[in-house]
Amino acid sequence: MRSFARMIGTLRRQVAIAVLAALSASTAFAQHGKSAVNVDDNGVILRGFDAVAYQIDHKAVQGSANFTATRDGAIYYFASAANRDAFKADPAKYAPAYGGYCAMGVAVGKKLDGDPAAFTVANGRLYLNVSDKVRSMWSKDIAGNEAKAVKSWSSVQARSGFDKM
Repeated sequence: MRSFARMIGTLRRQVAIAVLAALSASTAFAQHGKSAVNVDDNGVILRGFDAVAYQIDHKAVQGSANFTATRDGAIYYFASAANRDAFKADPAKYAPAYGGYCAMGVAVGKKLDGDPAAFTVANGRLYLNVSDKVRSMWSKDIAGNEAKAVKSWSSVQARSGFDKM
């Protein structure tokens, strides 16, 4: 009975820590394009889609609040504990390029929302775009567009709010 009470106490502490982490992530970074990481009002990136599934399953898979990790102030959701653990082992491999903003937008100097369904995985990186049409444009010259995006990212990420298309 005593170990059960201890286990409940530990579980309560873990839940409290998780809630505090989620609250601090959502308040520490401004939302709606106001930070270098594209998160919603709750601090969740990729609209809750699983960052690892893009590379493992080659598709957008909705994550779960049951499997989370935090990186750069963003809360990531995963479809499984295995995907969460893979992310924790190598977050740079799975985190979206340009903080989850539209990669083509960054290439042309704009800060646009990234749509988790309009994605490309190339050279081991996840790129989001604002739409499938823009994703198609991005995919025609990934290397060239990436070179442009790298040059403009520092000025784009510093902007507050989304740009107009």
